Amino acid sequence: MKAAQINQYSKSLHVQINNVQKPQPAPSEVLIKVKYAAVNPVDLMNINGSVKLIQDYQMPLTLGNEISGVVEKTGSQVTRFEVGDKVYSRLPLDKIGGFAEYVAVDQDAIWYTPKNLSLKQAVAVPLTGLTAYQGLTEELEAQPNKTLFIPGGSGSFGQMAVPIAKQMGLKVIVSGNADAKERITQLGADQYLDYKKEDYWTVLSAVDYIIDTRGAKEIEREVALLKHGGRILSLVAGPNKQFAVSRELPFWKTVLFSLAGRKWDWLARKRDSVYRFIFVRADGQQLQKITKIVEENQIVPTIDDHVFDLDHINQALELVAHGKTRGKVVIEF
Repeated sequence: MKAAQINQYSKSLHVQINNVQKPQPAPSEVLIKVKYAAVNPVDLMNINGSVKLIQDYQMPLTLGNEISGVVEKTGSQVTRFEVGDKVYSRLPLDKIGGFAEYVAVDQDAIWYTPKNLSLKQAVAVPLTGLTAYQGLTEELEAQPNKTLFIPGGSGSFGQMAVPIAKQMGLKVIVSGNADAKERITQLGADQYLDYKKEDYWTVLSAVDYIIDTRGAKEIEREVALLKHGGRILSLVAGPNKQFAVSRELPFWKTVLFSLAGRKWDWLARKRDSVYRFIFVRADGQQLQKITKIVEENQIVPTIDDHVFDLDHINQALELVAHGKTRGKVVIEF
């Protein structure tokens, strides 16, 4: 079968298409014929090695974190899925490989695609959905009747995070571009700030939780909005000591991440608050809950007009890295 692979970490986005052996499912795994694979910023990070301290890989590495497809074969211990089922997954961190014609995945890491979505639309759900769910429930430990602010939340992450947060009983505030206001408001946002007309740091104050999608340049402003005892979760600014300790990483990584994240921890402590960082993992049970939210809210993720085949994976990576996208960029098999 064909697969998109790298032989070493590199700043170049050049990926090779190789012929590799078709995987066979272990007893608890299903073999999925991949129909669509999504291209995400984390794929770029896996190429350049910027997250190798969190997750290092043996080479050659087949890339691709997010897939939708059809079950072609099941292992002897698989009880939940059958041949022909339409499924999707954020692939396990230690077993990525979605840029390939087939993947073998443990049944605990997948779920049935939402009934209201095609396979092409469904591939845009797992990574952002699980990021939102794990971020809200595990990192922020969000409680009902509290306030959540998502700066820059008008894109694909916001369209999943808003309805999940609303189902948890949160008041949700989003800042973003004017074009997305109606869509995000329909998903349940209680307040929407057009970033070209309103500076959120002059409008808001005393929020309980923040999910940062903007990175280091915004953290200080965001933390200043937190109530004492609040929590901020960053998707991009980087790990800290708590991240390393919670994942039982080696001592030297704990020291390194402690140094890397000390500024964010210091800023949060000044307000008696907490800084968190997330690196989302596969979880089929959580994906089941997200699927229900997608169906109940009739969420339809936006897919970019550029749809590539595997032979044009490098163009897809370049688009995600340097182009202007309108929704998730996908590879079609």
